[in-house]
Amino acid sequence: MTEALAGPGASGGHGGSAHHHGVSAHADVRLLVTALSLIAAFMAGEVAAAITSGSLALFADAGHMLTDVGALGASIWAIRLAARPADGVWTFGLKRAEILSAAGNGVTLVAVAGVITIEAIVRLVHPPQVEGSVVLAVALIGAVVNLAATTVLARANRTSLNVKGAFVHLRTDLYAFCGTAAAGLVILLTHWSRADAVASLLVAGLMGRAAWDLLRDAGQILLERAPQEVSLEEVRAHITDIEHVLGVHDLHAWTVTSNLSTLSAHVVVEDHCFASGHAPQILDALQRCLGAHFDLEHSTFQLEPASHAVHEHGQHP
Repeated sequence: MTEALAGPGASGGHGGSAHHHGVSAHADVRLLVTALSLIAAFMAGEVAAAITSGSLALFADAGHMLTDVGALGASIWAIRLAARPADGVWTFGLKRAEILSAAGNGVTLVAVAGVITIEAIVRLVHPPQVEGSVVLAVALIGAVVNLAATTVLARANRTSLNVKGAFVHLRTDLYAFCGTAAAGLVILLTHWSRADAVASLLVAGLMGRAAWDLLRDAGQILLERAPQEVSLEEVRAHITDIEHVLGVHDLHAWTVTSNLSTLSAHVVVEDHCFASGHAPQILDALQRCLGAHFDLEHSTFQLEPASHAVHEHGQHP
């Protein structure tokens, strides 16, 4: 939906394409629930195996899978919140719940990675006895379960940062299980127990990298950075190329949530456009321009005559 608001002699218009987020969101919830069921069932078994074998690597994987369970649950909850319509003071609805969920996923990854790193360093110095056969068997089973869950979630809409966050959790676990299986094999063949701690450090490193990506992307949205795919200089150039447009200022673009970017601007036009009733045609031209060249679903313009500049206080580019 593209909206435009004129200044003096206000007139507005709507354009753009319809949204189909509801159907996609419903499908995403079903896929997330399926993945959550797989991960929760295996996590319970892995905790028991970690206690039996004394393996930190298995505890590390179980801890990461606990964050996966939380991440998947939070993602489902966030999708349901984001689907609520705009109401009262929530003028965009609760769509940013998905971004908060993604940021939460990043924070939990950092926390778990920190705990695992500290414990792994301790075990490098004082390596305990670890049952390599148990570690190897559980890790191989875990890799299969995580591959199944990752395959399920790969069918979801990963352009959503919320869904992407949950997917990253599962994908990181898959890599971690491969590393844990390698550690179990090394222990089984060489009896070098420190391989378990080394694998744990690799798991923590993967978590840290995944957390950085999620927190960076979520932070950029929460701090209202202009969308990466939108060049404000190009937007400005296209707007000023429209007939009767003299300039543009107070140009802002930001992302409300994944797949929903918005823009606002004050557009200065020739004074006679308001007296002649030409303002609506300029709004139509602005809408067509943004629709054709930029992926912006919601735009608001204030049209101003050139003589209005003296009344603009705190004006900025």
